[in-house]
Amino acid sequence: MANQRNLRVAEQIRQELAGILMREMKDPRVVGVTFTAVDVTSDLEHAKVWFTVFGADHEAARQGLTRASGFLRSELSHRMSLRTVPKLNFVHDASVERGAYLSELIDQAVAEDRKHHQDEE
Repeated sequence: MANQRNLRVAEQIRQELAGILMREMKDPRVVGVTFTAVDVTSDLEHAKVWFTVFGADHEAARQGLTRASGFLRSELSHRMSLRTVPKLNFVHDASVERGAYLSELIDQAVAEDRKHHQDEE
């Protein structure tokens, strides 16, 4: 189980990465990327960074983020007071897109149900 310090570090990494991405990154592959979660190992050597991207290729976004990981770690080292900044591993988080898809299916079912009731009347 993660201790409180690791949870705080993970959340700060997520917030700092979002700020860096918004203000400092110029790579068009990472436009529209949102960081959803960060998991850090107990020794703070590695961080798994979950991201989602709307309307774009998530594999291209992952490649862009991976390519910029050295720059991102360097920026994190300036913004956070850690002895070592974790190595960043980027993983696509499909849960947001799955949720949007399920919501769309529910909306379609409700619309069909309404149409069916109107036809009966």
